[in-house]
Formats: sequence, structure tokens, C-alpha cells
Amino acid sequence: MTLYTLENVRHDYAGRTVLDLPQLDIPHGDILALVGPSGAGKSTLLRLLALLEAPTAGRLSLSLDGRVVDFHTATIQERRRLAMVFQRPVLLSASVRDNTAYGLRLRGQRDRARRVDEMLARLSLAHLANARPRTLSGGEMQRVAIARALILEPDVLLLDEPTANLDPYNVQLIEQFILDEHRRYTPTVVVVTHNLFQARRLATRVALLLDGELVETAPPAAFFDHPRDSRTQAFLSGKLVY
Repeated sequence: MTLYTLENVRHDYAGRTVLDLPQLDIPHGDILALVGPSGAGKSTLLRLLALLEAPTAGRLSLSLDGRVVDFHTATIQERRRLAMVFQRPVLLSASVRDNTAYGLRLRGQRDRARRVDEMLARLSLAHLANARPRTLSGGEMQRVAIARALILEPDVLLLDEPTANLDPYNVQLIEQFILDEHRRYTPTVVVVTHNLFQARRLATRVALLLDGELVETAPPAAFFDHPRDSRTQAFLSGKLVY
């Protein structure tokens, strides 16, 4: 079943087209990795999928429980079913526990303490429950941001370079947690990454963006081992000049 439908989507900044997608469908439960060089339009696409911006032209919609919504028609309750984690996480000047519980508190969720304790334990953050963000490492801050997003069990998880510049321990812990959550309740995940090994490990499909255009989309084995487009071959081999 299709979750996102994009048709003739174009997005401009200051009169310059940064994204031009004639067609893209993202199924429910997909883990889609967006790869490509810097400036290819990956983060812009992620912001559109998060309904943080409306496309300049075209149609971007998603189907939630049979209701088709877009940037203009989605309710606050529907927007809350989407969670985005940025490359540089923005945390509240509160404890790790309070940051993790923030979304639950806004939604009036009961039994917050138990759920927060479980989440912190799963992300190896229990010993930092009372710590403040300024005392955390980059990897710890990113784990808190991911805990805050996934404790809400969103229908859609959007990740912008979630492990950029992190050490192998944090990369492995975050990747495994994302896969565990996907197996547990099957959210749709879209992840922007420059790490091609990460795309192969995480994704059910990989998409290459170049100059705002979608070049190729395929399952990891086909994408990496048998790319159809010569530009994909050049990108994977490091021969693409941009």
C-alpha cells in the first residue's frame, strides 16, 4: 500500500530549482535510503515529506488510515504521526529523561515513566537520565533525539544523516535500534545518508538523487551490485564529478 505519492513535484529556493521529481511512491513500511552528493536535494525532499514545507509545484500527499492529506490539509494530529530527526539534534535545556518524555507529555500520555525508562535502557542512556544536553557527546545527543522521536511510535520516521560524524559504537547502536523498531511495529522510514554501507545495511530500497532529480530507485542488492543507470554506476565507483 502506498503511503506517499509525489507527482510532478518541484521545489525552488530563491528562484533556483533544487528538486524536480516527476514521480515517486513510498510504500507503507518501506525503509528508503536517499543517497547522493551534497546539494542533490535529499534534505529538501525530507522536509517536504515531513510537511515542513509545501512544494513549489506538483502534488505531494500521504495516506493515513485512508485519508489523503498534504501540507495544507493535514491536521495537527496527523502531523504528529510524522517524526523527524535532524543531523544536528535540537534538545531542550532539560534532562535526558525530560527530553525523551516531551512528546508523551504534550499528548497527555499516561505511564510515561515506565516507557521512558524502557526507551533509555534500550539506547544505553539510563545512566544519563538526569544529565543535561550540554554535558552529552554528539552520539549521546543523537540517541536522545531518536529516543524522543521513536517513543511516540510515529507512522513515519524521517532521519537526516542520523549518524554523521559519530563513532562506530554509536552508529551500530542507532542502526540496530532503528531496525529493531521497524521489526516491532513497521513504521515507514526515510533516511538521508552519505554512508553507502549504512544504506545497504538499513534500507529496503535505495534512491539516488543528483541535481534534484531522481536517477534510480531499487532494492539494495540491485542498486549496489547491478545499477541500471550509468550515473549510478559512476556515483558508486567514485567517478562521478560534481
